[in-house]
Amino acid sequence: MNEIRTLRQEELSESFSLSEFAFQYELTEEERAERIGWMDPNQVWGYFAQGQLAAKLHIFNFHTWLNGQCFAMGGIAGVATWPEYRRNGMVGQLLVQALKVMKEQGQTISFLAPFKFEFYRKYGWETYVDYLKYVIPVDKLPKFKAAEGSSILRVAKDKELLNPIYEKYAKQFNGMLKRDPAWWNNRYFKSKKGTAAIYLNAQGEQRGYVFYQVKDQVATIHELVFLDEEARRGLWKFIADHDSMMAKVEVKAPVDDQLPFLVHDPKFNQEKITYFSARIVDVESFFLQYVYEARDEAEPLCLRISDSHADWNQGVYRLDFTENGKSAKVTKLSEGDIPSEELILSCTVQTLTALFIGYQKASFMALIERLQGSQLLISRLEAAIPRRTTYLADFF
Repeated sequence: MNEIRTLRQEELSESFSLSEFAFQYELTEEERAERIGWMDPNQVWGYFAQGQLAAKLHIFNFHTWLNGQCFAMGGIAGVATWPEYRRNGMVGQLLVQALKVMKEQGQTISFLAPFKFEFYRKYGWETYVDYLKYVIPVDKLPKFKAAEGSSILRVAKDKELLNPIYEKYAKQFNGMLKRDPAWWNNRYFKSKKGTAAIYLNAQGEQRGYVFYQVKDQVATIHELVFLDEEARRGLWKFIADHDSMMAKVEVKAPVDDQLPFLVHDPKFNQEKITYFSARIVDVESFFLQYVYEARDEAEPLCLRISDSHADWNQGVYRLDFTENGKSAKVTKLSEGDIPSEELILSCTVQTLTALFIGYQKASFMALIERLQGSQLLISRLEAAIPRRTTYLADFF
């Protein structure tokens, strides 16, 4: 008999064995015991074939920011199948089950790191974020000057110090993780070694930080966070002052980062990397929570959404905007209330996700025929969606 269910406490060890095999790493006994200690078996869903764990995935209870608004987010991770059970549709069934679970848990959006983008696109997830990876030789590091009265303070790896700065920074983007104490302690600090330093302006305000490690002549910047241009320049000067210890710096940045324009020689390695995928889990709830672009003339919109794996999302939605266009009253229309086709925009949940998270524009999605409707309605939808860079500094 085959079944899909959450794992029991005593089955977590088998789940970790499957992860070790699939993702090609090895835990020490101490690491395994530690992970079993903090892992909630109710967050791990397994496909059991004749009583044996054949495939599994994790649903983490996260939160993310979209247009400054905090959304409950289901983070899908640890998706794996033993090879003898592969290509039998088990992961697909687990993903469909995960959508139901996330909806019940009030998680209106989901993120995951795809092993293959094409596979997860079949189930409604879509690319939502790219990032830049810089490798900067020491002779091409920025030559910034510190602002008068500013200072750098090396600090302990303390979430109480770093999280307030991180949250102000993260809210500027769409798709950043809201880090709780467990994430800082169990995942962030434990997976990275190094030193943390905070930037203070002349008024003593904490305006940024860097968390980094210098080893074997390479400075790995785990995270560089700044709330203004002064903090950016001050932190880069601090990094450059390690020049006698290193040959190069490796750092990750948002896709719209302007550092290459600011340095004296921008000819260093700059790689754009496509990273995570996202999916709207509950369209109606998502529309209700979403913060739209403020505008004087916020005409209603009707959107037909198709979703072959979450039938609760299927249908036509009418958005009547309020609060100067920033909020919407959402109505899922019954068959008799649906207007004529020329008054409707149509797309899949995949396309909807890419649009509303800010990764793509409505005009482009219409151009490639993933959004259907009149030019007037396409322009109206594009005007309703705020422009904000997508970014994710974490991994799960």
